[in-house]
Amino acid sequence: MAAFDEILSALPVDQLAQQLGADTGEVEQAARLSLPAILGGLNANAQDPNGAQSILEALTQHSGGLLDGGVDLGQIDVQDGEKIASHIFGSNEDQVAAQLGGLGGGQTGALVKKLIPILAPLVLAWLSKQVGGAAGGSGGQASLPQPTDAAAAPGGSAGGSILTDILGSVLGGASQQQAPTQQGSVNTGQIITDVLGGLLGGGRR
Repeated sequence: MAAFDEILSALPVDQLAQQLGADTGEVEQAARLSLPAILGGLNANAQDPNGAQSILEALTQHSGGLLDGGVDLGQIDVQDGEKIASHIFGSNEDQVAAQLGGLGGGQTGALVKKLIPILAPLVLAWLSKQVGGAAGGSGGQASLPQPTDAAAAPGGSAGGSILTDILGSVLGGASQQQAPTQQGSVNTGQIITDVLGGLLGGGRR
């Protein structure tokens, strides 16, 4: 199951829509547009050695268990999500929401702005489980590879290489997955390259 579907299937969209005062379909559409942006932003940041180290450090604080058995919205730390979004997108966060809003029309941009801090901790929880499992552990926090020295290239360290391999695989494998838009649909690759383009990677550390 692709990362987007796995996260969305664990997310109580109906409850979230009620919490945000929005239509369920609009929330799901905004989430399907937001998830590629978050993962694409993480992938862009991970290409920088300091960015890869920062992400690995963040993963040690986000347990994959957040997604187990369905998401409890009350367990999501939105303030933490806002910090994650700031690290991922930097000063481009508002522009990312505006660009995605242009795809969905209506209040999509406003929903994306609200959803990114909610979805970001879930994405890190999912990634924590994947990186931990790939490192040979059970997928929990304890099995995560340790962040390496910032001067080392991400591909040259076990943790950085696993991280970039997983992100690249997820984004590549989901490149044909469709996200509904006002005009029809776009695939993940289009969202990351054509729609967001140079906006990703704005939060590199």
